[in-house]
Amino acid sequence: MSRKKLVYGSLALLMVLCCCLPLIAAKHKKEKLTTPVPQMDERERAIHALNRLTFGPRPGEVERVLAVGVDKWIAEQLEPGKINDSALEARLAPYRTLRMTAAEMVENFPPQQVLKAVAEGKMAMPKDPQLKAVYTAGLARISEKKEKKNAKAAENADLLEMSPEEMTAEMKAQRQGARDHARARALDLMELAPEARTQSLAGMDADERRGFWRALSQDDRERLTADMTPLQRELLLSLENPVAVVNGELMQGKLLRAAYSERQLQEVMTDFWFNHFNVYLGKGADRYLVTAYERDVIRPLALGKFRELLLATAKSPAMLWYLDNWQSVGPNSQAAGRARPNGKPAAQGLNENYAREVMELHTLGVNGGYSQKDVTELARVLTGWTLEEPRLGGGYVFREARHEPGDKTVLGRTFHENGEREGVAALEMLAREPATARFLCTKLAQRFVSDTPPKALVEAMVATFARSDGDTREVLQTMLRSQEFWEKSAYRSKVKTPLEFAVSAVRATGAEMTRVQSVSEALNRMGMPLYGAQPPTGYSMRAESWVNSGALLSRMNFALALGTGKLQGVRFDAAKLAGAGSEAGAVQKALEGTLLAGGVSGQTHETIARQLTDPAVTGRKLDDAPKPVNQGAVAGLILGSPEFQRR
Repeated sequence: MSRKKLVYGSLALLMVLCCCLPLIAAKHKKEKLTTPVPQMDERERAIHALNRLTFGPRPGEVERVLAVGVDKWIAEQLEPGKINDSALEARLAPYRTLRMTAAEMVENFPPQQVLKAVAEGKMAMPKDPQLKAVYTAGLARISEKKEKKNAKAAENADLLEMSPEEMTAEMKAQRQGARDHARARALDLMELAPEARTQSLAGMDADERRGFWRALSQDDRERLTADMTPLQRELLLSLENPVAVVNGELMQGKLLRAAYSERQLQEVMTDFWFNHFNVYLGKGADRYLVTAYERDVIRPLALGKFRELLLATAKSPAMLWYLDNWQSVGPNSQAAGRARPNGKPAAQGLNENYAREVMELHTLGVNGGYSQKDVTELARVLTGWTLEEPRLGGGYVFREARHEPGDKTVLGRTFHENGEREGVAALEMLAREPATARFLCTKLAQRFVSDTPPKALVEAMVATFARSDGDTREVLQTMLRSQEFWEKSAYRSKVKTPLEFAVSAVRATGAEMTRVQSVSEALNRMGMPLYGAQPPTGYSMRAESWVNSGALLSRMNFALALGTGKLQGVRFDAAKLAGAGSEAGAVQKALEGTLLAGGVSGQTHETIARQLTDPAVTGRKLDDAPKPVNQGAVAGLILGSPEFQRR
């Protein structure tokens, strides 16, 4: 075992044990109590509200909420349109794909299908010089020519991708030479103005540029592009991997919103509903469709009527593509009867993927009382709901020729032949089913209250759902006015998901993210890549999915990297958080107060205190003269504590 694992092993073990306590306690919790249930005091209510309704409190935010009043602050969060979020919008301004349609993204950041169409003369090469450079670089990447324009550059680029074990001494020397040459050239380029530097890089042969970038260290790349405009940096990345620009900006936008938006409850609910109506970013055209899905479908309706959200997701190109409903064709439709010149059917048959998931995962739940026959009938109802050229960013369209004719029966209700309106009526029926209300309210209570929510609370939320025609804001208000939400036993009882943990650490420290990708990459290591849940179930919100020694050790590594300034492009002022003290005990106490609002157990406090004798934290060897404690390392240890793992 490495020394690093030994140093922090005791704290990691404590994290596992303490994070598991809510799971153990839940199994023995009685539904009915004979004594009054203790409620939180006002300060605990403020901390609890910030932990459950936001991605975590920022420095000084508990006091701000107390000054406003917890109930008034909650009321403000339930009306996000009235909250000024201009500071966040300024942060998002450089990411222009966040404002583009899918078709605009495809045009500006061409996928392989578009590049092939240009190569085959089916589409025209753009006239804009910068866009033309992106297309030219893409065409060079997919070229089937065996002869490279620059064989030496290609050889160097390939060498830089090899592991040392695969290389001979001569190859290693050649690789080092390529690196030295690239760094020297980078130093020359840094003497140029940003525009001239950008054009010089864009003008390189594709293989030469590939080798050049791989030869540079991350720090050299950062320095080379530091003073470039967002558009210039975007161009350089587009030359190598256009789709990475689209997906990278989407992920960065999500993290920036989670960390810095003032409309925190809206962002939490956007995350909840996206996970509920999950779409996997890695599936084909969805790489270009997910941005608009989250921006135009999920976020605007995150606190609105569930019925409207269900209909909007059903017609969303991202969902139609992900669950294949765009390919579904009625067996007896006009389209099914047509044939190609080769005699094969012109269209595919009935696809039940979406119909099954909309019942099992989006509305009724797995025990919602539907049958396989209901799935098939709903799939027939939803035939004709398709897409116009999805790989080019096209949108939803209803094709009557693909729609199954005749009557259909779903959950005992007959839907007479009525084209697109059949599907709308069927989805509205599902949205108003009692089983849907219970399934959704249970999930909401699991997200905000407990992995095993009280039945009485769920029933109260279900009643509000029915009375308000599925108004999410009204359902949340019922939950937030309940005794169960504010029970003392609920305080810091839910384990954070990796996303909640990472963003709450950024918020708690007041960190500034200048390289948002560092947090995204850390989430990959913690097992929760953004938009990366492949099954339609999305990511679990339950503690049992995230509590194990390996996962929690990854969290500890993230916390320490953030605290000690080793998480690239994510910085905070540990000394400011710790106050003026430099003695280890005083620093620890101050940071526990700042990062945990003072809510730390004696066991955790003592475990961290023992770590403060380690040179990595004290900044000195055992025989050295005393030095100021490493405040960032202390902050990292506290961020990795069991108390910070829970919300």
